[in-house]
Amino acid sequence: MTILSEQLDYDAFFRTLRAAPSRLLMLDYDGTLAPFTPHRDRATPFPGLRPLLQKLASEKRCRTVIVSGRAVADLLPLLQLNPLPEIWGSHGWERMHADGTYTPPPLDENTRRILAEEWNWLKALFPGDRIEQKPASVALHWRGLEPETEVTLRGLASKRWSNLLLHAPVEMHAFDGGIELRTLGRSKADAVHTLLSEFPTPPAAAYLGDDQTDEDAFAALDGRGLRVLVRPELRPTRADLHLTPPDELIRFLNQWISHLS
Repeated sequence: MTILSEQLDYDAFFRTLRAAPSRLLMLDYDGTLAPFTPHRDRATPFPGLRPLLQKLASEKRCRTVIVSGRAVADLLPLLQLNPLPEIWGSHGWERMHADGTYTPPPLDENTRRILAEEWNWLKALFPGDRIEQKPASVALHWRGLEPETEVTLRGLASKRWSNLLLHAPVEMHAFDGGIELRTLGRSKADAVHTLLSEFPTPPAAAYLGDDQTDEDAFAALDGRGLRVLVRPELRPTRADLHLTPPDELIRFLNQWISHLS
């Protein structure tokens, strides 16, 4: 564990957590709760983590929310939790409440058409295990491939999608292991802002994430909660704390649970 912010008093935060009338724990999935793998459908939580996630999902004294770039439907078989926590998918475009109520992305027909066209382009050029279709985006993955192949794939997608940015309501984002064409207008920050606004008084809150896409969430939580970077290597970040998974992550979650009194 490495404290990154001069303003962070780690022990004081957990004292606040214990005394708080409400708590909010927001967790990214890939790279944070689950190790990266070239086989995205096998990215299950780190060993020893699922029982903690199950306990948090069942805990009435804390609202636990998964905030992921993955589609909600793709997360369900990986989590294997009952009950499930609330899940925000597709970088804030989808929401599934803890009671199972689902809110899909409110996309217009033009945006749906553009995403469908880009999905057909991906399918025509790349193997099925290298492409991903989500409710508000499409993505190309290259994790596990040779560096020269990565450069080729990145170049093809970047060239095509850069042209789209000039006239379509989309944005292009690189992530750890790929590149994504995403509908413009929402990010993980929207999930953070919405969740915080639903509490009558500010909760003791934390967001744990690993990727550049989680920096939007860290920015949204600035001054309102603990921002935790979870990844093997430290990188430039807005986070207040760095944890190395899985051991430090498991210790943190155990500590969080122990302070829910």
